[in-house]
Amino acid sequence: MELLKLNQKSAFTPTTIPLPSSKSESNRVLIIDALTEGQNTIENLAEARDTQTMIRLLQTNPPVYDVLDAGTTMRFLTAYAAVTNQNKVMTGTARMCQRPIGILVDALREIGAEIHYMNVEGYPPLAVHGLTEQTKSAVKIRGDVSSQYISAMLMIAPILPKGLEIELEGKVGSRTYIEMTLELMAKFGINYTWEGNSIKVENQAYQPTQFMVESDWSGASYWFSLLACADSGQLFLKGLKENSLQGDSKIVEIMSKLGVKSSFKKDGVLLEKIPVEGLEEFDFTHCPDLAQTVAVTCAIIGQNARFTGLESLRIKETDRIYALQQELAKFNAELKEIEPEVFQVIPSVTMPHEVKIHTYDDHRMAMAFMPLLTKTQVLIEDPDVVNKSYPSFWKHCQLAGIDISKHES
Repeated sequence: MELLKLNQKSAFTPTTIPLPSSKSESNRVLIIDALTEGQNTIENLAEARDTQTMIRLLQTNPPVYDVLDAGTTMRFLTAYAAVTNQNKVMTGTARMCQRPIGILVDALREIGAEIHYMNVEGYPPLAVHGLTEQTKSAVKIRGDVSSQYISAMLMIAPILPKGLEIELEGKVGSRTYIEMTLELMAKFGINYTWEGNSIKVENQAYQPTQFMVESDWSGASYWFSLLACADSGQLFLKGLKENSLQGDSKIVEIMSKLGVKSSFKKDGVLLEKIPVEGLEEFDFTHCPDLAQTVAVTCAIIGQNARFTGLESLRIKETDRIYALQQELAKFNAELKEIEPEVFQVIPSVTMPHEVKIHTYDDHRMAMAFMPLLTKTQVLIEDPDVVNKSYPSFWKHCQLAGIDISKHES
């Protein structure tokens, strides 16, 4: 197994990081573009493997959509294949076939799609046989499992003959991702209403549009964390907007309490080291992809904090709660469940001279633990896992002056 050795570094000279494009925005506009038969001009699509997989499958249109480990690609293409009346097999990696999709399949079946499970009920692989006639114009979908199911249904809603009304049941998680989907649809000419727990989209046509994908706030979070954990430094993150569609822009508010000041400029945001104010509690319900970053940051800088809203972390690329608990323990920190679905970060008080991080086939595990290099030498297992969302991550680490070398375990 390949290991990446990150040598300790605690101070950072001013550096510009050319962030990658958002895969969340990219994957949504690719589906919208496909539903308008490619009449749009889309610029700055993400280099992420998830997005490149989506592009390849849409362009080549094979009988089997093998999405590899891309969750959004699986969910979005399942709805797309159904509404465009195609016969497709939907499959992916072993882990992808362990990630639930039953809520989406039930919703698609309810409106008239024919979909069969090919192995285990509720999980890929699936056989999609299209949607010849819309049987219902309203569905109920749980809001507390994955916003991707809701986004998948919303994007196909305008081209359904009867439109679609979605009633969100229970607590709504990752609300900002649903809002992102709707706002992107609006940029392509779609009108909608969202009143209470009901989202309604009438039958209407997407309008050909020119669209530039924004830089990725999820990818930006690791640089905020690096500076929070460092003794000193300054970083400029290129391509970020203050009024972003991405929910992970919440990292600005969180890190302002953990020692990072953000100043928005014309073409990005300047990060500067400031004294820590303290983060006592945070709810990650609407930005779960930031949880690993913030948990590791708090553990490194000695910040005892309570986290809620981590429910969806168990069905991501790995069980991220378990993975965090295992890897934090390696430098004497804890993520402890103190009551049901309430977790406490107990920071490290003694730091080993070297820590080896297992990444669990999860890109965010590799990147979230990178800032540990500000306190000790770090070894990252399977470093290429970052290709899923941020292929240039290690190159950008070197740009920031981090000494990196490859080794075999």
